[in-house]
Amino acid sequence: MGATVTTANSEGKTWGGGNEPMGINYGKMMMWFFIVSDALTFSGFLAAYGFSRYKFIETWPLADEVFNHFPFMHGVNAPMYYVALMTFILIFSSVTMVLAVDAGHQMKKQKVAIYMFLTIIGGGIFLGSQAWEWKNFIKGEYGAIETKGGSILQFVNAKGERVKLEDFAATLHEDREQLTRNKGVWFSSESSLPRYSVNEVVEGFKAHPDLLVRTEIIYHPTQANLKDTRLHPELNKSTHKHKTILTREESIKRLADAHYVVEGANLIRNEYGQKLFANFFFFITGFHGFHVFTGVLINVLIFLNVVLGTYEKRRSYEMVEKVGLYWHFVDLVWVFVFTFFYLV
Repeated sequence: MGATVTTANSEGKTWGGGNEPMGINYGKMMMWFFIVSDALTFSGFLAAYGFSRYKFIETWPLADEVFNHFPFMHGVNAPMYYVALMTFILIFSSVTMVLAVDAGHQMKKQKVAIYMFLTIIGGGIFLGSQAWEWKNFIKGEYGAIETKGGSILQFVNAKGERVKLEDFAATLHEDREQLTRNKGVWFSSESSLPRYSVNEVVEGFKAHPDLLVRTEIIYHPTQANLKDTRLHPELNKSTHKHKTILTREESIKRLADAHYVVEGANLIRNEYGQKLFANFFFFITGFHGFHVFTGVLINVLIFLNVVLGTYEKRRSYEMVEKVGLYWHFVDLVWVFVFTFFYLV
């Protein structure tokens, strides 16, 4: 019996192998494999964020209150404005990348260089903006008190407006010593001391009868009763969620459990509320920022090759198309991060 020999070509060109299996260039196909695997990674991170937020929904920080800064507009409440501007800049950089790829198909070296340069500028502005957001998030603006049970207590005036610790904290001239490894138990250490002690904040609060404590528990206006709306008329003026504001007596009672002064945010505690919010913020936005940073570096290398005429000599700008796939993926991921983290 004769053996039947099956050649690659007999099964069609799709699985015929060679330099372009499935009709796609090898390098481009590997880029697609990377994008799919990285998309699954980001999906896992965002899913974990969603589950954590659902579990701690009543104490999750309100994004409108956390990301309400705008450069050169100190003290102006601009919720989400700068994040929206960052998003627009990154999406616009995708547009310039599309134009660069199209110019490459037309073998127009100068246009490819111009659009690649604009893409790099857009990515650089986004990275700088993200660093600025991190700086504000870490530094904080108002400060808060953490209780022995781990709850976050913020401070507001009679109108429900946030009040900074520096505006009311007393000066007691206490002797405070930072815990270092050579002075601590089991060589443990602590971060830098806050500007004010717990006693200074509590005594300052008692000296200002117009101040109230706002807890991290989210207050839904649909649950408002007549007493709540009389005490806090601002709840009637908006359908947005608010943090629960305690009465003066309840505020003083809660401050009896004060344990630590919190300023800004880190991986241990943050003044905005649930500590997991800060952990996810640093990890997800940092991971995405690393992708953008990597994309900018690759774009710079491709831009230099374009200027040197490398792809012009090859008669192909396919490398621009490959890096364009990665850049579009990074932009698309940010749309999901922006939606899940900032808008929802």
